[in-house]
Amino acid sequence: MVHRDASTRTVDKYLMAHEGRVIAVRRHPAVLLFPVLVALAGLIMCAFVATIAGTWWIWWAWLAALGYLVWKVIAWSVEFFLVTEHRVMVVNGVFNRNVAMMPLAKVTDIALERSVLGRMLGYGEFVMESAGQKQALRNVGFMPYPEQLYLEVSSVIFGAEDGSPD
Repeated sequence: MVHRDASTRTVDKYLMAHEGRVIAVRRHPAVLLFPVLVALAGLIMCAFVATIAGTWWIWWAWLAALGYLVWKVIAWSVEFFLVTEHRVMVVNGVFNRNVAMMPLAKVTDIALERSVLGRMLGYGEFVMESAGQKQALRNVGFMPYPEQLYLEVSSVIFGAEDGSPD
């Protein structure tokens, strides 16, 4: 199954002319949990302080927390995990674009790790081993629908028709 998101056309410019996009996904929205909690805690604290102290300027602190949340949402919306028939990539960055890449030929193993929270919310972390080198793509966290994605990525990397890495 090929995953296509309409906005992944923005990452097509990072593909070589002879490769097609096989898998392109965003990280799971759970990556935004901490920024949402920061904004919510900031709202509660600012409301409490404004009620007790009667100061209006405290709301600027909440605007900073809200700005942090907005920034993280924008950053999440432009970050993609891609697997082509030749390489694995993570493309991210709002103003400065970063592309971390690993050739498929260098991938010797891929593991799926899931925490309790990841199992409850539906995300996992891919741990990729390469041929004796330290790579920027060793850990890719917050992968959505992890079991299905793991099987699809494994089938692309290791060439198994049934999706299993064996």
